[in-house]
Parts: sequence; structure tokens; C-alpha cells
Amino acid sequence: RLSVWLEVLGVTLAVFGWIVGIVSCALPMWKVTAFIGVNIVTAQTIWEGIWMNCVVQSTGQMQCKIYDSMLALSSDLQVARALCVIAIVMGVLGFLLSIVGAKCTKCLNEERVKAKVMITAGVTFICAAVMHLIPVCWSAHSIIRSFYNPVIIEAQKREIGASLYLGWTSSALLLIGGGILCCSCPPQEENRYGPPSRMVYSAARYVPPSGFDK
Repeated sequence: RLSVWLEVLGVTLAVFGWIVGIVSCALPMWKVTAFIGVNIVTAQTIWEGIWMNCVVQSTGQMQCKIYDSMLALSSDLQVARALCVIAIVMGVLGFLLSIVGAKCTKCLNEERVKAKVMITAGVTFICAAVMHLIPVCWSAHSIIRSFYNPVIIEAQKREIGASLYLGWTSSALLLIGGGILCCSCPPQEENRYGPPSRMVYSAARYVPPSGFDK
């Protein structure tokens, strides 16, 4: 049926978006060196992520270092670390719920309950998309604001890295997949008034006329 294929499409898009989100969180390319002014001829490129920063030399050699303390991060990257973890956990929860509520599985018997579980999975995927979208947009706003700040020197200015583009892609896939799951499984309406009642008619009995009627 069409609803089954919509479920498969929604789960596939959401899971793919969840995987892209993990890659976005893991890569240290949230902020990269801005090649402007004297930085055009710089001999190294700096990548900043939520878990580590890396320095790439012009020779191709790369050195990465994990942050010693969370306080070493800027406020946007601190929030990004927390929300990305929450988004990944919610993605796992949404995937498990989608398996339980899928029409092609036998975990549940009632179709009405399956539809409600699948809608819950779709909402969970949408929440995961929002949790991932907030830090990505916040970091992008911080980068753009610092880039056009005349007080900050050119060597400290950064550009939007590949991780942020992956984060936007992940959020879009999770939103689309979760939306498809919410729309493809409308719960069946229950009969609130129960089955129609049957009216019992008793057969009329014939009473012969008595002599007192005369």
C-alpha cells in the first residue's frame, strides 16, 4: 500500500539525516580560517569543531588536539556540543519507535496503536532536527557577526565550515522524514458511541372481548 511506502521513505530520509548529523558533529570543521587580506598567503589552515581543533599545514600535515576543558570553547560551541548529543539520542529513539510502529513489523497488533507510535517517531525526528538546527544556526550567526566586526583582526576571523552545511542538510532530512511519518499514518477514529443499539419490539397479544364490554 501507499502508506507502507511512505513509511519506508520517511524512515529512510530520517535515518540518513541522523547519520549526516553524526558526521557533522564529529568533524572539526565548524569554523575554518578566513582567507582574507594577509591570510591569503598563510601557510596553515585552522579548523575548529565542538570536540577538537586541527591545524593543517600547507604541506598537507595535520595536527589535531582535543579540548582540555569545555570552558575553552566559545558559548555557541558549548551549546552545540550539548544539543548535538541530545539530537543523536533522539534520533536513536525515533528509529526504534519507527521499527515498533511500522506496518511491516509484528511488534504491535492493532493498526491504530501502530499509527500512534509511528506519529510519535515522526515527532521525535522533528525534535531531533530542531535540536541540531539550533546550534548550527547559532554558530553560523556568530561566525558572520565576527567576520564583519572591524574590531577583530583578520587572523582571528573565521568562515562557515563544512560541518555547518552538513548540519543544515541533516536538519532538512530529519524534518522531511519526520513530517512524512506524521502525515502517512493518520490514526483511525474510534467509534465514540459504540455499536448501534437494537430496539426489541414485543409482539402484541390479542385479548378476546369479554362479556362486560356489552
